Amino acid sequence: MENRNGEASNNNNNARLAIMELANMISVPMSLNAVVRLKVADAIWEGGSNAPLSPTEILAKISGSEGGGGAGGGDAENLQRILRMLTSYDVFAEHIVDDGPQRRYSLTEVGKTLVTDKNGLSYGSYILQHHQDALMSAWTMVDEAVNDSSTEPFAKANGEPAYNYYGKKPEMNNLMLNAMSGVSVPFMKAILESYNGFQGVKTLVDVGGSGGDCLKMILEKHQSIQLGINFDLPEVVEKAPKIPRKLDHTCI
Repeated sequence: MENRNGEASNNNNNARLAIMELANMISVPMSLNAVVRLKVADAIWEGGSNAPLSPTEILAKISGSEGGGGAGGGDAENLQRILRMLTSYDVFAEHIVDDGPQRRYSLTEVGKTLVTDKNGLSYGSYILQHHQDALMSAWTMVDEAVNDSSTEPFAKANGEPAYNYYGKKPEMNNLMLNAMSGVSVPFMKAILESYNGFQGVKTLVDVGGSGGDCLKMILEKHQSIQLGINFDLPEVVEKAPKIPRKLDHTCI
């Protein structure tokens, strides 16, 4: 009987801890948001070195960069707290050193997705796009989707549907385009290494093609395609770069 009571008590404790962890899960995306804004991944990567750095060393690299820690240098202790927490989610690798209280941090394979490539792309824009104020305010109204499903939470929070809202906010629209490019380009590169389904295609339409990055990559690999059409919203097509070689941007 005593063992059963002890087991029940442990289960209850685990349940309480589990719900507390779920309640605090916002700390993960918000910490990701912070390291993207601070450009921590680029500071550690530094052209491919990925040498483990202490928070103080990271701050020294980002303090003078655009969007970095600023002239004040930043707070190394608070940065270390963020890095240690994200280490538990395999974004960073932690290295213990003997010469001081600070740990050193390098990028894992997950963390490397936040490094800006030669085209200015990374998964960082995807993180920032998902945590803009307008979208975060919509998440607080998810219960309203149950109480009254006639209007989506985003529209209730911001006065209009998401794509209408983004279309009137150039910086938000640009961030969304960068986010889509940052996510889609690596996947399309992997697809084109093994997928041969575009062979023999003469006209290719990418519905919701955003900036046209994927379509451009397909056309470059499959020269037999005579026409590529990027089919998207007017404000998206307007921002899409022109691609020389039989590519048409078409509005929905």
